[in-house]
Amino acid sequence: MKKNKLDQEEQALLDAFEAGDYESTLTPERKAALESVASESFIKDKRINIRISQRDLLAIQSRAQREGIPYQTLVSSIIHKYLSGSLLDVSSRS
Repeated sequence: MKKNKLDQEEQALLDAFEAGDYESTLTPERKAALESVASESFIKDKRINIRISQRDLLAIQSRAQREGIPYQTLVSSIIHKYLSGSLLDVSSRS
């Protein structure tokens, strides 16, 4: 498993949390609002059909199996990450 490196601020937060020094400032109202937004973002109420090559489908299914998720979930995740700007093109990096 790949271990993420934390920056100094993240490590300080983790250390405080693990020591029991962290106190959440999340109010019940804010928690309810966040839960509502999260629930709505997971609603999958539309269906699409696309045509892709067999090679790409097999690659997606293989990757999804390695990740332990259904391939449709992986495709949906890729689309969401692309639209939110968090999908990075690692092939264009120098």
